[in-house]
Amino acid sequence: MKNMLRRFSLVASFAALLAACSSTPPPPDWQMNAKSSAERAAEAWLSGNSKVEEVEFLRARGEVARTAQPALLARLELMRCASRVAALVFEPCTGYEALAPDAAPAEQAYARYLTGQATAADAALLPPAHRALVGATPASLGGIEDPLSRLIAAGVLLRRGVASPAVVADAVETASQRGWRRPLLAWLGVQLRQAQAAGAADEVARIQRRIQLLAP
Repeated sequence: MKNMLRRFSLVASFAALLAACSSTPPPPDWQMNAKSSAERAAEAWLSGNSKVEEVEFLRARGEVARTAQPALLARLELMRCASRVAALVFEPCTGYEALAPDAAPAEQAYARYLTGQATAADAALLPPAHRALVGATPASLGGIEDPLSRLIAAGVLLRRGVASPAVVADAVETASQRGWRRPLLAWLGVQLRQAQAAGAADEVARIQRRIQLLAP
């Protein structure tokens, strides 16, 4: 999950738990196991494999639960919700909400960002790539290099009702390049509706052909 994981990955997020000295021991097994499972879960979800995603996420959650730290579980649940936003699944983030009281301020700000409700005060707490998008209209994904972060940002913009055709096209091509079937289908659907609304028959036909290629 790269850029997103620079701020919210288990390794980056839990680094503060390790002693900062030359004799620092290697990361504990639970941390590395949780990171690997969380990454596999995200990739499975984006690729459209819900069964694998569920198994890997529960494995990651079980590893983090060994710490008995709800703040860390909240962070993990929030990562899962972010992958949903990337694929335009705007459902309540129930796993995170149950743990929100123990979440750190940065995670609470990010949770508001995912729902399109981040405030100017939240911006400084967000990952750097997302800060400029808070309240920005029009907005561009040009400054976000990581593919998943781009899709998450695009999903937030769509949720806020400010995703331009250029943002949608960017999201389509980002998902296409990664072979992420679930968000690609979702974003092609948005692009199709935009083309239909514009009366662009040739564009509608082109997008429909792409969608047909993704049919099971």
